[in-house]
Amino acid sequence: MDDPYKTLGVSKTASQEEIRKAYRKLAKELHPDANPGDKAAEERFKNVSAAFNLLSDSDKRAEYDAAARAGLGSQYASGGMGGGRHQRSPFNFRQGRQSGRGFDDIGDIFSDLFTDFGAAGAQQSHQPRRKGEDLRQSLVLDFMQAAEGGKHRVVLPGGRSVDVAVPPGASEGQVLRLRGQGHPSATGGAQGDALVEIRIREHKYFSREGDNVMLDLPITLKEAAMGAKVRIPTIDGDVDVRIPPGSNSGGLLRLRGKGFASAKGARGDQIIRLMISLPERDQALQEFLEAWSPADGHDPRKGLKS
Repeated sequence: MDDPYKTLGVSKTASQEEIRKAYRKLAKELHPDANPGDKAAEERFKNVSAAFNLLSDSDKRAEYDAAARAGLGSQYASGGMGGGRHQRSPFNFRQGRQSGRGFDDIGDIFSDLFTDFGAAGAQQSHQPRRKGEDLRQSLVLDFMQAAEGGKHRVVLPGGRSVDVAVPPGASEGQVLRLRGQGHPSATGGAQGDALVEIRIREHKYFSREGDNVMLDLPITLKEAAMGAKVRIPTIDGDVDVRIPPGSNSGGLLRLRGKGFASAKGARGDQIIRLMISLPERDQALQEFLEAWSPADGHDPRKGLKS
């Protein structure tokens, strides 16, 4: 792996939030689902994921930075130090021994190395079996896929694919835990988990508020004034709704149980907001309105007067 900072396009002083934002942006662009058959994008996706796994771990990042200052950054990033990418480096790269006088004394170099190897071995023999590190990945779903749930394939950092069971009504930012799908433990403990964050694409006419589905419904002036039965979309398919006579723009209709499933199993509603839509040119309507005036001097802006 190349320099992880360059791979993610961030500075060496970048905060964890900056690193996370850069990763999410690149992962969305390079995800195999968005680039089917593109081997170059798939390889970049793997490199970006590996870079994020390194830099998002404060201990690994500190070790890499220390290795880079010693001129061994590329060996660390590629897993050349310590025998593997998930193991800690046997070198401590202690600043105090290097910054004051450099490596003028070759005896000090070997002294440091043997001291560090001995300390690492002593610690390993006494340290408890710790769980492996977790992996983090995102899963991008369409609005309807989030509503319906189901199984979806995710490519984890390193190229391994797993199926994720998405519950109906999944929400933006929800994290699904895949137990035992993370990094192996360096001390013989349980394997880490994979944490999959749900991302949902915007829909062309549906939106979501909590467990409710929102829909702006265009209607004609006649439908608003006279009332009508119209066919509208829901996440379960098309249904007929009745528009009451004398409806106004902004009026709300509610379809109970036509929203997203909640964590308790119940479903939200679909909220319909009526929006009167006038034609651009309608000579007959214009002539009618020129001769028409509201009954009883109706003033729609009466409430705005002081």
